[in-house]
Amino acid sequence: MPVRIPDHLPAAEVLESENIFVMSETRAANQDIRPMKVLILNLMPNKIETETQLLRLLGNTPLQVDVDLLRIHDKESKHTSIDHMNTFYRDFEAVRHKNYDGLIITGAPLGQIDFEDVVYWDHIREIIDWSQEHVTSVLFLCWAAHAGLYHLYGLNRKVLPQKRSGVFVHRRTSQHFPLLRGFDDEFFAPHSRFAEMDVEEIRQHPQLQLLAESDEAGAYLVLSRNNRNLFVMGHPEYQKSTLNEEYQRDLSQGLDPNVPQNYYRNDDPKADAIARWHSHGSLLVSNWLNYYVYQLTPYDLSDMTAMTPWESR
Repeated sequence: MPVRIPDHLPAAEVLESENIFVMSETRAANQDIRPMKVLILNLMPNKIETETQLLRLLGNTPLQVDVDLLRIHDKESKHTSIDHMNTFYRDFEAVRHKNYDGLIITGAPLGQIDFEDVVYWDHIREIIDWSQEHVTSVLFLCWAAHAGLYHLYGLNRKVLPQKRSGVFVHRRTSQHFPLLRGFDDEFFAPHSRFAEMDVEEIRQHPQLQLLAESDEAGAYLVLSRNNRNLFVMGHPEYQKSTLNEEYQRDLSQGLDPNVPQNYYRNDDPKADAIARWHSHGSLLVSNWLNYYVYQLTPYDLSDMTAMTPWESR
C-alpha cells in the first residue's frame, strides 16, 4: 500500500523511480480507506533528503499512510528553500488539536550541545509531552532518542570524545517482541552520533526494555513498557551514500573525522561503500507501523482512550 503525500512533493519523483509506492493526496482522496496518519517532525538540516529517506521506509509497508510534515520553527533553513518549507510543512499550532496514529522525530546535528542549551528545547519538550496524549506510538531517531529518554525517563547520555560513525553488528536481547519479528539473530545498522546512552541504566529502568544492542555501538532499540515510545539510537533510514557525504563534509570543514567503521570496502574511503542495513530498516519500520501503530490505534482518532491494550492482541 502507498504512502499518501502532498501533491508535487519533490520526494515523490525519487521514490517512484525506485519503485516505491507513493500516492498523491488528490488520487488518494478517491479511496474509501482509513489510512494511518503519521506526523514527521523533521529536525535534520537537509529536509528533502530526510523526507525521502523516511518516506522510502514508510512506502515499503502494506498500509496506506497519510504523512504530515512538521517543523520546529519558521526560521529560514540554510539547506532547504523557504518555499518548500512553507508549502509542505506545518507549524505545531496547526496540528496540536489533532491526534495521530504515529509520530516520527528525526535526529538533529546537536550531539555536543546540552539539551537545555538547544534553542528550541522547550518546544521539543512540549511536542514530546503532547505526543503522549495525542499519538498512539512515537518513533524517536538518534538525537531525538537521546532527547526523549532524557525528558521522559530522566536518563542522560554520555558525550563521546569523537563521533561514532559507521555500520555495526547488533544482536537481539529478546526473542519475543513483535517489533523483532523477522529479524536475524544479528543485523547491521548505521550510527552517526557524538553521544551514547548507558546500557545498564536502560536495563534497570522499570519503564523501559532493551531490545537490541551492539558491542561496539551500545544500545540500539529501546521500547517503553507501555509500547508508546520506541527509541532507535542509530539511523536505519540512511541511504547508502549518507555516511560518506557526512564524512566528506567533515573533512572539508577540517574536523579530522574518523573513517566510518565497517562502511567502505576494506575500510578504504576511496573504495565503494557497502549498504548492509536497508532490509533491516524496512522491517523495523514495517513492524513498528503494523504492531505498535495499526494494531493498537483506535479507528476513530478523536478518541485516544479507545486504544487496544497490547496484552489483548
